[in-house]
Amino acid sequence: MGIAVIAYHRPRTLEAACALAREYGEEGAFLAGGTELIPDYRRGRESARHVIALDSVAELHGIHRVGDTLRIGALVTITQLTRSPHVQSFSEALVEAAGAIGSPIIRSRATIGGNFCRAVPCADTPAPAIAAGARVRLSGPDGERELPAEEFFTGSRQTVLRLGEVLIEVILPAQPARAASSYERFSRRRGASLAVAAVAVRLQVTDGTITDARVAYGAVSAVPVLSTRLATSLIGETPSEELFARVAAVSVEEAMPDAASRRSDSLRRDVLPTLTRRALARAAERANGRTT
Repeated sequence: MGIAVIAYHRPRTLEAACALAREYGEEGAFLAGGTELIPDYRRGRESARHVIALDSVAELHGIHRVGDTLRIGALVTITQLTRSPHVQSFSEALVEAAGAIGSPIIRSRATIGGNFCRAVPCADTPAPAIAAGARVRLSGPDGERELPAEEFFTGSRQTVLRLGEVLIEVILPAQPARAASSYERFSRRRGASLAVAAVAVRLQVTDGTITDARVAYGAVSAVPVLSTRLATSLIGETPSEELFARVAAVSVEEAMPDAASRRSDSLRRDVLPTLTRRALARAAERANGRTT
């Protein structure tokens, strides 16, 4: 299917971009890297008649360390994520997730903002960002606001973004001392394949005991799932294969509470415990090797 004739806008300021989006409403769509938007036009899933390109908005670019936070602009590409030593130090899992996305060409165009805002359930970067305790900063005609990344998604391809509002940046807090993260995913084939199930884990291990944990799932539900129950069950325990196997055994119940009624989810039910166990073991191994 071809793409219908559309109007192309290229604002140079955040205020101008938000004003255009508010003016055109449902007939306007923001363009970041285009790796989801353009295919959506071809599939007939997107019909906005006005495309608002964001590449000239300076505030949306760059990775900046500010105090104890890392601020990742919405237009930072997936390739830039994989190559940033700052991102690696704040979240190994986010780097691993970025590296799993598509092909080198896709990664050079796709952006973290697009990965969030198109809100495709199988997107790779939201789960590790949530596991890292990320927040998102939004701006629109009514001003700016911040919220936890897990609250950004409201459904498949749905977010909390209001009319005329844009995602400015994803903000990562510093990884706690003696903490580390990991990301595991499963796809139907090797290469540039979409995730069928994914899990991101961050563990803090102090004197041989898990003192903090965050576990987030992707691609198994309409929105990324932050499992506070699994995280709580890990705190105060000694990392071990037995512990991780026990926790992983209830991962399906936590991440996919209604999966039993959907036969199409059988593959996810099968692989999720293994992914969870592997992610926990790898994060613990990394955290045990940390001295600070």
